[in-house]
Amino acid sequence: MPVTEESLAVPVAGVALAADIVVPESPQGVVLFAHGSGSSRHSPRNRYVAGELQRAGLATVLADLLTHHEEQLDARTGELRFDIGLLATRLTALTDWVTGHEPTAGLAVGLFGASTGAAAALVAAAQRPSAVAAVVSRGGRPDLAGEFLRAVRQPTLLIVGGLDKIVIELNRQALTQLGGEARLEIVPGATHLFEEPGALEQVARLARDWFVTYLSRTPPGSQYPRHPGMSQQVRTKGGQKGKSGDFAVV
Repeated sequence: MPVTEESLAVPVAGVALAADIVVPESPQGVVLFAHGSGSSRHSPRNRYVAGELQRAGLATVLADLLTHHEEQLDARTGELRFDIGLLATRLTALTDWVTGHEPTAGLAVGLFGASTGAAAALVAAAQRPSAVAAVVSRGGRPDLAGEFLRAVRQPTLLIVGGLDKIVIELNRQALTQLGGEARLEIVPGATHLFEEPGALEQVARLARDWFVTYLSRTPPGSQYPRHPGMSQQVRTKGGQKGKSGDFAVV
């Protein structure tokens, strides 16, 4: 499949953020990744998922939400990785940029958030209801989005490892607060980082199917009002009990 690839320094929100953009021929939509605590656009997990999305005909944007200097500061202090306000502001600005960037202009936007990046993705979705068509969270902390959860009208998929007990409960609570269609998928036998054989492949498949479904059917600029009786679905894929994973590396 013919693709175009570019690496840019994107000027948004008063800083320049490094981004890697891949656009397949005739893309169905574009997915912007929000990385989790202590991670960056080089995350091997997110790059794997991005590759699967590209093969499904979706453009992807993997961008750092912190500058190089901020990443160095955060590595020493950890003070920025949980600054959801900062991360969400930059992700929202990147969403605006993606909708105007020529190779991705006019495409419905999906947001894929990992760990704390999931909270930033949900805040950005709440703030950009016309641009963002769907959200996927991997091992996310949607609870950190706070009051913005109820303002998220877009279809939202929450994916959690079956052994990540603490995060499962946080996602179950968030599921009841999301303002639109939402689903929780629990990958059996997986910990927070989905390092177990086949676990990340399941994440990629679930994310691919969600985005292909909702980005391809959604005209850019659509709104997502909550309709009376809209259901919030829980699908548990044989979740198993075990020790909770770590939030620090994604």
